[in-house]
Formats: sequence, structure tokens, C-alpha cells
Amino acid sequence: MNSEYFKIAFKNLRARSLRSWLTILGIVIGIFLVISLLSLSEGLKNSIMSELQTMGGDMIIVIPGDVTDMMTAMMGGVELKDREIDAIKRARGVDVVLEMPFAGAMVRHYQQAEMALIYGVDFNEGLTVLHEDMGWDAAKGRLALPGRREVMVGNLVPRDIFPDLVAGDTLTIEGREFIVSGVLRSLGNREDDLAIAMDLQDYRDVTGRREGTPMALVKMHDGYDINVVMENIERELEDAMIRRRGEDAPSFSVLSSENVIEMVESIMGILQIAVVAFASIAIVVGGIGIMNTMYTSVRERTKEIGLLKAVGARGRHIISIFLFEAGIIGLVGGVGGVILGILLALSVENVLAGTNAMFHLQAHISLWLVLFGLSFSFVVGCISGLLPARQAAKLEPVEALRYE
Repeated sequence: MNSEYFKIAFKNLRARSLRSWLTILGIVIGIFLVISLLSLSEGLKNSIMSELQTMGGDMIIVIPGDVTDMMTAMMGGVELKDREIDAIKRARGVDVVLEMPFAGAMVRHYQQAEMALIYGVDFNEGLTVLHEDMGWDAAKGRLALPGRREVMVGNLVPRDIFPDLVAGDTLTIEGREFIVSGVLRSLGNREDDLAIAMDLQDYRDVTGRREGTPMALVKMHDGYDINVVMENIERELEDAMIRRRGEDAPSFSVLSSENVIEMVESIMGILQIAVVAFASIAIVVGGIGIMNTMYTSVRERTKEIGLLKAVGARGRHIISIFLFEAGIIGLVGGVGGVILGILLALSVENVLAGTNAMFHLQAHISLWLVLFGLSFSFVVGCISGLLPARQAAKLEPVEALRYE
């Protein structure tokens, strides 16, 4: 019996093909927005999370300023000075404190000169931490050695900045020559992959900045509880601030790698909810279009409904026919929206792959996302067709047959 309902519904939609396709278009737009925005936001979340998860569980991040305004704290010019770095090092349970200041610099390779991001790392202690806890490794060449005026370049530097650059070449950075010891494997975001790492002392000499870093990575000793070490760091920083007489010292945020991951997950979760809410507006508009089409269809087919009832069709049969029609409209719109959404997401991924976007954004297209788009569109279609279907089912056969 259901197959007969489906045939009747499909025949009726074909008989009014222009109206049906215009109605389907409304659902296509809504599902297209949902699929494309969700896949891109999930891809962005995965990109950020994959980078954060390279940090070991015993890593702590210290930044100046309030954690609720992390971007302003890290990019607003406020830095950790030597006094704060020394205070962190004094904290019980701290093994290594890694400064990573960065700046733009003029870099020359043979006759080509470009502005590039450089950052300083203590090669004596820092490289071991970055290699073992952050996943740093050389794709070509080797990691740099301390005291040898060597630098390491991100894996996109030979592709996007100096196409002829290979390990062993010489780079001139602000008038000082350095040997490229190796090309690093991808660090997870384009900003780092386009940067040049040098020893912290060389960085200080090149930039003239004798102290200051926008953040510090802290590795703690084995056997310590990370929460206890974080409290020790906070206590030492508070003591250092008290000794700063006459200065308005900024507050400091001490975070574990797990804290940062939880914050990112929370922010991205809110973003995805907002994306679905925004895109759902278009789907609701499409649903209203389906409802309008179905009401018009009921009015036009009043005699047909009366004839069906006269030959024995019950109310539930009439409801089923109209729900099938509405469901088909929603499902076809969902298929079109899913296909267009996936194509847009993949296009954005390919476009960003050739730009200097901060993160390697890869569209996340999963089976559950496709099924969600199809089922959502089908359910919206059925819900939108329910009231018109109930109205059709309530028509009296005699009055329906006399309808002009």
C-alpha cells in the first residue's frame, strides 16, 4: 500500500514540476548552508585540536593577562619579562621554561629578499622539549645545534617564500648569516610552517630585544601533579608582582594543555550551535514554502480527494499521500543541498590551501553529517506537510466532489 501512496505522490509532483522544483530550491539552500558551514567549522575545530593535542600532558602554558581575553593578552604587546620567567623557573616542580618570542624580519636568500616571521627558541633546552613533547622533527636535513648559528625553517618556507631553498643553504637575516640545518615537518598551522626558528640568543641579537615573550611553555618534572605545579607557578608570579613597586603589573593566566583543549572545544561547540541556528532559519523558510505548496495542492485537488474518499480511502490514506509528497520534496532538496554543501566545503578547502591562512583547514565530511542533512530535510518536509494533509483528510466526500 505504501508503494501506491508513493506512486500517487510522485505523479502529483511531476504534474506540477515547476512549483515542485521552486519549493525544493528553498530546502536546497537551507541544507546547503548547514552542510557547508558545519563541515568547515568541524574541519577548523579538528585542525586546531590536532595542533593542541601534540602538546604533552605535562605541559603548562603561561600568558600575561586574563585568560578570558587570551587574544588581546597574546597580541596586545603585553609580555612576560625576565623577572616573570625567573619566577616561573623557581616554582617547585618546574623542569624547563621555554620562551618563544617572535617578530617580523627581512630575510635574504641569494638575490631574493622577503619579510618573514622569525622566532627564538633556546636550542640548549628547548629543542628537546619541542621534539619529545610537541612533535617537532626535521622532514629534510636535521634539527639545529646550539652555538652554530643555525636556523630551521617551516615546511612551507621552501614552497611559498624561497622556492629554491634547501637544507644547507645560507639565509641572511637582518644582515646576519645563518645556515639552514633543516626543514621542519608541518607543525599544524600555516603561521608556524611559514616561520623560521633560531636560537633564542641569536634572536635577541637580530631583533635587539633583550627580553620579553608573549607566552611561556613550561614542562614539569615527572612525578608532580600538574595542578599543584600550576598553583606553585601562580604563587611565584604573585610574589614577583608584589615586589614590583610602583608598577601596574598585569595579571597572568596559567593553563594546562587540557585547559586549553577544553576552552577550544567549548568555543567551537558554541560556534557550531550558532551555525546550525543560522542555517536553520533558511530551512524554516523552505519548510514554510513546502507548507504553502501543499495547501495549494489540497485546494487544487479537492475533487480528487473527494473521489478517493468516495471509493473507500480513509483519512489516514489521504494523510499518507500528502506526507509522502512533502517528504519527497524535503528529501530531494536535502540531496541537492548535501551535494552543493560538500562541493562548497571542498572548494573552500582548496582555495585556503593556496593562501596564507593560519590553519590547514580540511573540510570534515562524515557519514553522520550527510545522514543528518538528509534526515533533517525529510523531517522538515513531513512536518511542513502535516497540517495541509490533515486538512485534506477532514474534507467530506460529497462537498469535495461538488467543489469547483
